[in-house]
Amino acid sequence: MRIRLDLAAKQEISQAAAFYEECREGLGQEFLHAIESAFDQIQQHPTVWRGLKGRFRRYLLQRYPYGVIYTIEGETIFVAAVMHLKRKPGYWVSRVTSR
Repeated sequence: MRIRLDLAAKQEISQAAAFYEECREGLGQEFLHAIESAFDQIQQHPTVWRGLKGRFRRYLLQRYPYGVIYTIEGETIFVAAVMHLKRKPGYWVSRVTSR
């Protein structure tokens, strides 16, 4: 399965990595490695993680307060959001109402 990211999800990843890099040099890169690991886990076991609204699921990152919100579309995993867990839950739903 391949991963496809919503443009807003890509921006969330970049912004979080930049924030962590400002906190400590190298921490942003570690965050990006955690994201890549999450994507690998999701690709290997796409149906394991908790279901959310409709057909969406959430993978929780280790060490970082973020969740990857995704759905399975045939042979593609669509990542709708990489959300900070303290952010308003469900803010990402408006991105996918047409899906």
